[in-house]
Amino acid sequence: MGSKRFSTFLISSAFVLASVVLGLGVGELVVRAKNADMRNYDIEMWRYARELKFRSDDPELGHEHRRNVSSVLQSVEIRTNDWGLRGPAVPPLLEGGRRILVLGASITLGWGVPEEKTFTTLLQQELTRQGETVQVLNAGIGNYNAARYSHLFFARLKELRPTDILVHYFLRDAEQLEVGGGSWLLRNSELAMTLWIASNRLQARLDKSSLVDHYREVYRPDAPGYKAMEESLRALADYAKAHGIRLYLAIVPDVHNLENYQLGFAHRQVAALAERLGYRTVDLLPYFGKLRPDEVWAMPGDPHPNALGHSIMADALVPVVHAGYRRGTGQLAH
Repeated sequence: MGSKRFSTFLISSAFVLASVVLGLGVGELVVRAKNADMRNYDIEMWRYARELKFRSDDPELGHEHRRNVSSVLQSVEIRTNDWGLRGPAVPPLLEGGRRILVLGASITLGWGVPEEKTFTTLLQQELTRQGETVQVLNAGIGNYNAARYSHLFFARLKELRPTDILVHYFLRDAEQLEVGGGSWLLRNSELAMTLWIASNRLQARLDKSSLVDHYREVYRPDAPGYKAMEESLRALADYAKAHGIRLYLAIVPDVHNLENYQLGFAHRQVAALAERLGYRTVDLLPYFGKLRPDEVWAMPGDPHPNALGHSIMADALVPVVHAGYRRGTGQLAH
């Protein structure tokens, strides 16, 4: 009798396990079919991490871009060159030319924006029209902060020997970031990632703190992330000064609510710091005006600036970046 009961138990357990596996498999297929239109921002970011990034052996970077790969994400192709930068191969720098290296995160990368409409491409086109021999290189990587992109420059990009460095600063650049990587299941299952995202959103709804509260905490001068940001910007400034590199910092607004913007305190704090360190600083907030989310977001649910936002940023930066150029001489005015 005992042997018969055990056999029945094994058969029942196997049936239950098979049912669970089948159910999860069907659920995975359904979720993937639902997200095939590339309109799910969170899943597209998950695909970005899988297809264009790799876990770095440098713990200060956390992750890096794969080299010489491309992927269509959120219906936009993102390609990288052999430096891990978005865009085509980096050509040799012509004598007297400028090489402007732009450091930043996913807004800099141009998430959700075609390469030809990113502010870095537009900036290069306009500076060329104004008579410059110039390259503008996009080193933006998603989920980076100031500490990471500063370290990326020193660890991976110094050999590009830029004549100019533009720090494309977003308010999250003073936040601390975990190395992350996630479990095998989260890295490989859209269903598991969807459930994890839903859980995080529920937790966020239960959290009563506002975006303003969050940034006030981030921008406390004694906050660890803020101190790391400050040291990173200082390290870039010291290097630029020692090597005759022109240095800029552009502050990108959070475009969640431009009509009733309440994060100006962070802009003022960053601008004051950058100017003390010797950056030529541009606050991009006034140039965005009072645009509504549906006018400037990459798509519903994705608060990255769209092509209009990138055009606004380029228009604001052209006169600042071009100001030091001596027309007709191919030289920079320091």
